Amino acid sequence: MSKDESKLLVAVLVAAFLWFYMFSPWTGGRPNFWLVMSFSAVVLTSLALGFGYRKTSSVKIEKPGLQVLGGIVIAFALWGIFWIGDKASAWMFSFARPQVDLVYGMKTGTNPWYIGLLLLLVIGPAEEFFWRGYVQRTMGKLLGGKDPETLALILTTTIYALVHIWSLNFMLVMAALVAGAVWGLIYRLCPKALPALIISHALWDCLVFVVLPI
Repeated sequence: MSKDESKLLVAVLVAAFLWFYMFSPWTGGRPNFWLVMSFSAVVLTSLALGFGYRKTSSVKIEKPGLQVLGGIVIAFALWGIFWIGDKASAWMFSFARPQVDLVYGMKTGTNPWYIGLLLLLVIGPAEEFFWRGYVQRTMGKLLGGKDPETLALILTTTIYALVHIWSLNFMLVMAALVAGAVWGLIYRLCPKALPALIISHALWDCLVFVVLPI
């Protein structure tokens, strides 16, 4: 295993542990879910930077105005996809809405605007920076085969969904799978759009949790 492969494995294992601590029924993000999630965001960002992200040219922001506009469009489009998905899943599965309500229950006892600021400024940007900007990008460089970038998309999206499995919440895992697939596909088609994806992830988090709950 190469040095870069070892770093990537360590980063993914750390993310898996942090998500286990946040979502497992034994730990549940104690003492405070949102503080633990913010701490996790800082850890993941530090890993992405420390494991070589700064050595790439992908940190350069091209066409910043277009990146901002693209991020806003992606966020609202994804919100629309989830709104439709919520209605469809509630019609098909009796457990769907109760599980969605459990996710929203994580806001209980915390000022929603405090949560919104954490999602917008810390958690959302860090997740996208780590999962697409570091994990998917690095996998695309390390994997072999005819189309390593597509394989990296599939693997990153799968891992991103599976780290949520400790919540024992099917709807949350599927939400991570769908959102991860959308962001991952856009990154696969246009890696230079990473700033737009960071904006979209942060804005979508804030929209779906605080501003326009589904």
